[in-house]
Amino acid sequence: MRQPKRVAKNPYINRELSWLDYAGRVLFEARDARNRLLDRVNFLTIFASMLDEFFQIRISGLRQQLHAGSITTSPDGRTAGEQVAAARQRVLELVAEHSSAWAEVRKALAEEGIEIVKYAAVPEHHETLRQRFIDEIYPVLTPLAVDPGHPFPYISTLSLSIAVGLRDPETDEQHFARVKVPQILPRLYQVEPNRFVLLDQIIEANLDLLFSGMEIIEHHLFRVTRNADLSIEEDEADDLLMAIEEELRRRRFGEAVRLEVERSMPAGTRAILLRGLGLRDEDAYDIKGMLDLTGLRDILELDRPDLKSEPWTPVTPPRLVPPDEDEPADVFAAIRLGDLLVHHPYENFVTSVERFIRQAVDDPEVLTIKMTLYRTSGDSPIVRDLIRAAERGKQVVVLVEIKARFDEEANIVWARKLEQAGAHVVYGLVGLKTHSKVCLVVRREGSGLRRYVHIGTGNYNPKTARLYTDLGLLTTRPELGADVTDLFNVLTGLSRQRSFRRLLVAPHSLRSRFLELVDREIEHAALGREARIVVKLNAIVDQPAIEALYRASRAGVRVEVIARAACSLLPGVKGVSEGIAVRSIVGEFLEHSRIWGFTNGGETDWYIGSADLMDRNLDRRVEAMVPVEDPEARSRLAEIIEVMLEDDRRSWQLGPDATWHRTEEIAGHPGTCDVHEELKARALAASAQTATPHRARAGVGSLDPRA
Repeated sequence: MRQPKRVAKNPYINRELSWLDYAGRVLFEARDARNRLLDRVNFLTIFASMLDEFFQIRISGLRQQLHAGSITTSPDGRTAGEQVAAARQRVLELVAEHSSAWAEVRKALAEEGIEIVKYAAVPEHHETLRQRFIDEIYPVLTPLAVDPGHPFPYISTLSLSIAVGLRDPETDEQHFARVKVPQILPRLYQVEPNRFVLLDQIIEANLDLLFSGMEIIEHHLFRVTRNADLSIEEDEADDLLMAIEEELRRRRFGEAVRLEVERSMPAGTRAILLRGLGLRDEDAYDIKGMLDLTGLRDILELDRPDLKSEPWTPVTPPRLVPPDEDEPADVFAAIRLGDLLVHHPYENFVTSVERFIRQAVDDPEVLTIKMTLYRTSGDSPIVRDLIRAAERGKQVVVLVEIKARFDEEANIVWARKLEQAGAHVVYGLVGLKTHSKVCLVVRREGSGLRRYVHIGTGNYNPKTARLYTDLGLLTTRPELGADVTDLFNVLTGLSRQRSFRRLLVAPHSLRSRFLELVDREIEHAALGREARIVVKLNAIVDQPAIEALYRASRAGVRVEVIARAACSLLPGVKGVSEGIAVRSIVGEFLEHSRIWGFTNGGETDWYIGSADLMDRNLDRRVEAMVPVEDPEARSRLAEIIEVMLEDDRRSWQLGPDATWHRTEEIAGHPGTCDVHEELKARALAASAQTATPHRARAGVGSLDPRA
């Protein structure tokens, strides 16, 4: 059994180890037989991708500290070297569990008639596969020898390769070569209905065609991971766009940080690879079974609905249901009736946020559309709509964050297309990523102008809006409209504004206001009033924020933390955090929304927005959190939080020994409340109760007295 983690004198869980525990919670879902079989496959691929990114970014960063001779320690007192060593031990455990989970799932798939078989197990197909190799695979392969005349080849990140040992029959000399498994080809080759052979095994079986006249002594699969973290001196870049493009080219040649090899690989072959990549023994990971389980994504598309969760169809928010099927909803009219909180993926992103933007594009009275884009889809309908708006002569301003990790290339493409259409495109502030999710629409109404605003917790991405839980506030409150206008002036111009009317903005007022709100709850507790803090977020690792919550706990404030991924706060420690409870939810949807709740003596203040409690979000990013003031919207936020706290099917709880336990394990019985299923049911019920008078008809609300 895994030993509890070392706890620092100041209770603080190491960020890297906490994140790896989150990966372990994802991996649990792959092993849980209550999940549909292809859903379990999906969790296996998600875990594999998560671990790839962990090495590309987190381990790479720690290695850079080591190379630089940094003596800085993490908040829990570990040096960079100690963190790398501790992470390796945890990764070894997780990798073994990952392989074991795949063996279980593979067996279950076979029982359902879906097989990934070894090449040797289908001799009746060898002739056909050899011909397919000649016709489809051989032409794109490039064997690369390693000898005095051929230096160790460049091996791209996350690509599969075959290390080949050869003997020349004429000279009896032994040689080494590398063959890349092409990423442009499918990993799985179907030999019979729902029966597959791996591409790498087809290549290995036909190496004699690649190395004519040579004897194949051995062949083993391996995979390299490289540093993928961009490092750009923005203040020295004359053209940020060109600087990013150049850095993307350099990323391909980043330092190697991990070597994955088949367990059967001999020590001598492994040594050749480690030496050629500049790695050490502790950078290598033996894999039992299939390397790179991201290659299993192909079977997720199989037509086996019996092996997948029933697809969820988001409902249209009741106030945005059109009066008839042929007439789209008037989103502006719906917003004029009052603030509108939308909750994805339970409520439809397309019929709410996308509809809001599309209506702005098509409405001749709309003069200006401004938006921040951090991540979006490759075929983004929102960006296409913005391009249409610019072509129609509207003033379109888009802040495209081209430093959004792993989305830089796509964002550069969209930025150029927007510029070509006549939109004003900016790339943010020097030294800061713009992570806020805001959109401003300025519309001529009567003799004046009205500002419509969307402020959200998630990206303007219709694909992730079907998979991630996120919230958005659509409002026409004048103070928020003025705040968002000022925020865009900061982002696009030379404004140095640091304070806003209602909006909390990082890196200026967000941290200080959070700490003030915590202190206010402490004051309420001291006066005997109701005092409670709820924070739901992706991660909480910021020391001042954690210390503030510890102070609140000691003062008698009840603190509930719902953290999906990394959590450095340690709950339940006597005299420090006895009043704090921490839980995490991992299930069908990825929990992505950020919610703050401060009871304030009985009149709870609610906030939603883009920021996690991490130093990068509070100090090095432009973030926006918005107070939710509409009574109905506040009630919905309270309901969401309470359902999440009631969940005993998908939730985990963090103990004072820094280990996570499933809520159902603590309760001693299988869980009955799945937050995702419960919120689906509530969304359907609300949709069914929709009454026509409350629907958004064209023109309704245009004389709202709050105008």
